Amino acid sequence: MHILVIEDQQKLADNIRQFLELERYAVTVAHDGKDGLEKAMTHEIDLLILDINLPGLDGYAVCSMLRQNKKNMPILMLTARGQQKEIVHGLNIGADDYLTKPFELDELLARVRALLRRNGKEKSPTLATGEILLDTNTREVRKGERKVDLSPKEYALFEFLLRNKGTAQDRPKIIEHVWGGRDELLFSQTVDVHVAYVRRKLGKKAIQTVPGKGYLVPVD
Repeated sequence: MHILVIEDQQKLADNIRQFLELERYAVTVAHDGKDGLEKAMTHEIDLLILDINLPGLDGYAVCSMLRQNKKNMPILMLTARGQQKEIVHGLNIGADDYLTKPFELDELLARVRALLRRNGKEKSPTLATGEILLDTNTREVRKGERKVDLSPKEYALFEFLLRNKGTAQDRPKIIEHVWGGRDELLFSQTVDVHVAYVRRKLGKKAIQTVPGKGYLVPVD
């Protein structure tokens, strides 16, 4: 799952990113409305966490432009404001939920999971290939009766490929979904190394290489 966070308070944005990455989500961060809108328009985003008070374009403008351009990802708005009319305005222009600062990260996570379920992204908690089972609720992976301990990035990589079973994913797309498309990773062998780690734990056949196209989890 790829989450975009548009939040101008860098410390808060970093805290949200680190927390969600520990929960094995891929997270991209933007610190102003213009950059965030561009990322939301050009990346494949499963959910947007959007602050209202942003430099450049405010959260209302970003939300309105996304909906006008038929971008239907769930939007969770963050704001220090708590006035009813502002909450209503955000919901009327296309936001799906609203969270007032300050908030607990556990509450944020609960809202994120609820929005993803509502949007059909997490309807089925269990993904499977062969004897490998992945539970998206508990983030637990099993091969037969054996529990397999994957790191957060290994889990995010395998979940992304498993959700797209049978379709090869190239390295840039994997980087976008698992690492948030951070530039310093674009020319590294990070994807290949993590694929090797997953294969070591789940077996060589868990992830197949498609020459010239990338990696895939095979259809049973």
